[in-house]
Amino acid sequence: MSELEVTLVTRDGAELRFPCAQAENVLGASEAAGYYLPAMCHEGTCGLCHARVTEGKYTMGPHNSAALRADVPGEVLLCRCSPDEDLTVALPYNQAQILRYKVPVRQAVIETMAPAWQDAVALTLRLQPDAATGTAVEFSPGQYMELTIPGTEIRRAYSLANLPNWEGRLDFLIRLAPNGMFSTWLREQARVGDAITVRGPSGSFILDETSVRPRCFVGGGCGLAPILSMLRHLGEFQDSQPTHLIFGANRQAELVPAAEVEAVSAALPQLGVTLAVTSPEEGWQGFQGTAPAALEVYLSQADEPMDIYACGPPKMLEAVEKLVEKRGRGDRVIAERL
Repeated sequence: MSELEVTLVTRDGAELRFPCAQAENVLGASEAAGYYLPAMCHEGTCGLCHARVTEGKYTMGPHNSAALRADVPGEVLLCRCSPDEDLTVALPYNQAQILRYKVPVRQAVIETMAPAWQDAVALTLRLQPDAATGTAVEFSPGQYMELTIPGTEIRRAYSLANLPNWEGRLDFLIRLAPNGMFSTWLREQARVGDAITVRGPSGSFILDETSVRPRCFVGGGCGLAPILSMLRHLGEFQDSQPTHLIFGANRQAELVPAAEVEAVSAALPQLGVTLAVTSPEEGWQGFQGTAPAALEVYLSQADEPMDIYACGPPKMLEAVEKLVEKRGRGDRVIAERL
């Protein structure tokens, strides 16, 4: 089997080279070489390992995420991309976001399960003591963990909603997707006390704490989880920068509970909140429309460019990015696809 060379070029110009067999996917080859790129499912569905091939021919495997944009030449999912010749690949992030160590794998148990809102579950896990780190859980707010369905090799990635802690507590908000493998297990089989394997933390959707710009957080569905973690972090450190949260849902029953918003607002007194509902019931007093539509109104009233942290379905993120591009005011989008 012929061995080819892949060159990854990061957003800040660093070049990483490693061998990759023709039948091997680029993501797997990078991990074998000790480069752990941002990725979630490794199955072509999450879209997080998207990148752009700038030189060389390649073959794409099946089950590619709908998040791939047909209008971007050479855009690929690295977990589904195999080289036919030497490749050069442009990555949409800086070298600092590539890990040089194997992602930790630990054991946990389910501590609580409860409805979060319609078709969503608030899941809390408790890490089992580890010889190296005890029960401590360290991560950057905005990162995710991969959870494996017991007795299988099937794993899914979910963002953490809480903060790093010494107690080993991991909080998640998980949408119960129709016919989803993890959702089905969670709905029909999972019980408090069940053991589960946890891999992580991973992910590059984190705060740029060097920026002095105002911040706007835009979330849809369970994209609220990493945003809650970031807001809680800002509250913990009494951050004083102007901050606004926009959360969108199709119906009022899918909105974040008021208690969550109140708790974050209490820690961040300068936090503004816009709840947007596409199809509200009669008497709705909030914003009627999508989260990107609410963002457009908010940005139209902004005096200066801001950092926009967006997490949600691909269509929502595309709308946010197009809005910012159209405005041309220098706003920056930091996004995470669900």
